[in-house]
Amino acid sequence: MSGFLAIVRRELKLALRQGSDASTVLMFYVVVVALFPLGVGPEPDVLERISGGVVWIGALLAALLSLDRLFQPDLEDGSLDLLVLAPWPLEFLVLAKCLAHWLVTGLPIMVISPLLGLLLHMQPEAYFSLLAAMALGTPVLSLIGAVGATLVLGARRSGVLVSLLVLPLTIPVLIFGVAAVEAAAIGQSPQPHLMLLGALLLAALPLCPWAAAAALRQAVA
Repeated sequence: MSGFLAIVRRELKLALRQGSDASTVLMFYVVVVALFPLGVGPEPDVLERISGGVVWIGALLAALLSLDRLFQPDLEDGSLDLLVLAPWPLEFLVLAKCLAHWLVTGLPIMVISPLLGLLLHMQPEAYFSLLAAMALGTPVLSLIGAVGATLVLGARRSGVLVSLLVLPLTIPVLIFGVAAVEAAAIGQSPQPHLMLLGALLLAALPLCPWAAAAALRQAVA
């Protein structure tokens, strides 16, 4: 457990040292969501109807923006070899980096989402469901993204490749996240959709680190 926490602290320190990456993700998220009222018009009824989907699409695209930097810097400076040779399981390394990635990108996205929902005239009843869905869904984005990031290590134009790999796999998160928000907005229970998001998270927690660790072993072999 001490090795796990050490890796999380290391990643957070690196992220704070390069604070522009986290701020870029947030600014991209805000810009993507703010463009929709300009494109579809300022009518409150229209924006309210699409608010859940717009917020989730923006969150998904913003999370993808930083995935190519999840393991690539470690590969370039040689620290990935040392991390692979560390005495703790490689799956713990992947899980620790996913946790740090979520703390730097997913958590700020989750916190700012209700403010962007307010911009889009989202129903007040949907805010709690939005936060709950983001809390369950954004970690899944980081976990699935780690698998895609390890598969394209060392490849040219890795940012484009990881997006192509990860986007289809995140469609269930998008569907259930938007459905939870829309259900709360019309007075229905979002619980079934939140439970499905929770099931996706429980499935991704063991499977994604295992798959990403296997890809890392091939990358440094």
